[in-house]
Amino acid sequence: MHERTPLFIQTLLVFSLAATPRGVLTVDDLPTSGVDSAFVGLVDQRTGAAAGASTPRSYHEVPSARTTPGPRWWATGAFWTTARTPPTLSRRRLCGFRRLVGIVTSQTTSLVTPAVDADAAPRPGSPVSPELHSERRIRSYHPRKGRMSTAQHHALARSWDEWGVRIDGKRPIDLDAWFGRTDAEVVLEIGFGMGDATATMAAAEPERCVLAADVHTPGHGNLLRRIESDGLDNVRLAEGDAVVLLRDQLAPESLAGLRIFFPDPWPKARHHKRRLIQPEFVELAASRLRAGATVHCATDWEPYAEQMLEVLTASPELTNLHADYAPRPDWRPVTKFERQGLDKGHVVHDLLFRRR
Repeated sequence: MHERTPLFIQTLLVFSLAATPRGVLTVDDLPTSGVDSAFVGLVDQRTGAAAGASTPRSYHEVPSARTTPGPRWWATGAFWTTARTPPTLSRRRLCGFRRLVGIVTSQTTSLVTPAVDADAAPRPGSPVSPELHSERRIRSYHPRKGRMSTAQHHALARSWDEWGVRIDGKRPIDLDAWFGRTDAEVVLEIGFGMGDATATMAAAEPERCVLAADVHTPGHGNLLRRIESDGLDNVRLAEGDAVVLLRDQLAPESLAGLRIFFPDPWPKARHHKRRLIQPEFVELAASRLRAGATVHCATDWEPYAEQMLEVLTASPELTNLHADYAPRPDWRPVTKFERQGLDKGHVVHDLLFRRR
């Protein structure tokens, strides 16, 4: 890397090496032609190169010729580079930098990624973790961590071990034992968002248990905070893929209901395959519902409502409680996504089906 390298290129390379453990990546693994002494010095420093090595390089040896002195940028407390470098960059040199970034990224990705222990105990107070199950299939969600407030962080630290579980596809869940009730009436809610509507419905029906599944970390923290403040003992949380939860961790005919309120509509045609309500999912969910259990869906996206109605009606295990769409129940609170849809002029559709 030349001393005229733009700062963002140098920053990208530093971040690529920041997670490199000692002894994994060496200077010999990188192309030596035109590599900055500062960049290579960071590699030496991270890999613990001996002071008497044949080609010792110090991370203090940053070329200063033809550069304008400027403020220093620190990384891992050891690496710095001049912040003001000439902006000129040829196309050939840029392609070379891209190749170098690809080499560093591929090596750090393949060598640094730690192995996941499937039997390891989860870290308390932090529900989001790499999925312990590995499979290639189309998912209906993107993991969403987001920014959490201090209250949400504290709620996670205090209550996650007691009320939450990670979906790993390997540990069957005994709902009666978890809720501490015999023949518990458990309703699975997929995608509870921030959890305010979930907490409100759980408080209105203390005799029913709610298993709330989502991948939104701030939502987990907020719902745990509501559980603590409202004194709810009939709500449990699950973090991860609800399909894996239904398929691998819940017993057949173990649920008394299923709620899916305002799932991602994936409006683009090429993304319709990512929608949650598909024939395969409905078949799986119906197998986990006991006779008489209800399926309640709601959406403000008209094309998705039509697909929901078509897929649910086609299921031989479900029967529609209304001619087509159901009137909005008074007991269902207005969710944030519903309010946003109404503000945009969307029409909200509810669908109510029963397990035969």
